[in-house]
Amino acid sequence: MNGDPQDYHIIQTKNLKEALTYLADSDTKWTPLAGGTDLMVLLAAGLLPTGNYLSIWDLPELNKIHIEDDSIVIGAGITFQEILTNQTIKKEFSMLTKAAEMTGSVAIQSRATIGGNIANASPAADTPPALLCYDAIIEVTSIARGRIDYDYATFHLDYKKMQLKKDELITAIKLPRSGKPHTDYYHKVGTREAQAISKICFAARAYQQNNKVDDIRLAYASVAPIPLRARETEFFLMGKVICDQVIEKACTKLAAELSPLDDIRSTAAYRKKVAANLLREFLCGIGQKNYKS
Repeated sequence: MNGDPQDYHIIQTKNLKEALTYLADSDTKWTPLAGGTDLMVLLAAGLLPTGNYLSIWDLPELNKIHIEDDSIVIGAGITFQEILTNQTIKKEFSMLTKAAEMTGSVAIQSRATIGGNIANASPAADTPPALLCYDAIIEVTSIARGRIDYDYATFHLDYKKMQLKKDELITAIKLPRSGKPHTDYYHKVGTREAQAISKICFAARAYQQNNKVDDIRLAYASVAPIPLRARETEFFLMGKVICDQVIEKACTKLAAELSPLDDIRSTAAYRKKVAANLLREFLCGIGQKNYKS
């Protein structure tokens, strides 16, 4: 380890106000700790920095799911297991359910929280592509500024950097309920189907009217320092009737838009090819749906 056990100062907070009060202490840096699934990996590898850790596990204010008329509000402390068993999420936000299912083992799913998955800011995390497609809103809270909502599409700034200040805590994730019959698609490519960091992860959502694309979201993980929306490819597809020619042009647009890196898990060339293949599969699916209708 980086230090002896006494070098890790951990405090269990009882409620949100207490947690935010600690974070507001300008003299001490506190690192929030929820399920701890990512931090425990670092600890086991001897890479966890010594310092002050603030346990926010099981805070009542973060452990609720509110079903509202226009949105579903998921507390940041909700685990992936709780996401998997929520019927409203399963019905209306199936990609988030799929992402939760693909995240680690049952033991991990019982501890890992959605807020922690976001705050860890890994460009290879499983939930961000789904959250981008669902136009998620990230609620953060501090003692000084109260609650602030961020569009998730602008929340990640760079590798491991977010619009999250030292005294702020992610408290909820808000998913707007569209009410439209979107077609959703989620696929993770990894060494194994689950319990592995993704080589590439893709989520897509489209709504068509009169056989033309009226709304579309294409989001990737593991192709950039942050989770990424393929906005230029989305723009190209808007208003199009999906056919073979449009699909191939869209894949060409995507190849020009993405600039993935080589790393230990995969090569940039492989990621570009798989990204295009996943897009092609999604578009073929909605194109076939048009043909049948």
